[in-house]
Amino acid sequence: MSESTRVIRVKTWEEFKQLAIELRPESIVYVIEQSGRSPEKELTTLRLMLPSPKGIYILLDFSDGKRLRQTGIPIRVDKLGNHLIEDDDVKDFLRNQLKRPYLAIYSYWTR
Repeated sequence: MSESTRVIRVKTWEEFKQLAIELRPESIVYVIEQSGRSPEKELTTLRLMLPSPKGIYILLDFSDGKRLRQTGIPIRVDKLGNHLIEDDDVKDFLRNQLKRPYLAIYSYWTR
């Protein structure tokens, strides 16, 4: 990201969705952030990033325990008890909500 690129925080999924529909980006980038887990607080976060000529629009979506608050994407638990968000759940949600089945969606952390 260059020094002139602005980061614009979006507060709601509906606002992010409207921007994505209007701007029709070639791709969307996401990051699944796992800051650890404590018994009293779930720390799984989804960061959606929408590149545009004006800057990068970012939405943060936090867990409510079983799903993400804004998007409703489920938080899954693996056999070891780790909480996680599946990449396919994120991609399917975005493509369905934006009605763009072939939209390129990339995880910021490549494998």
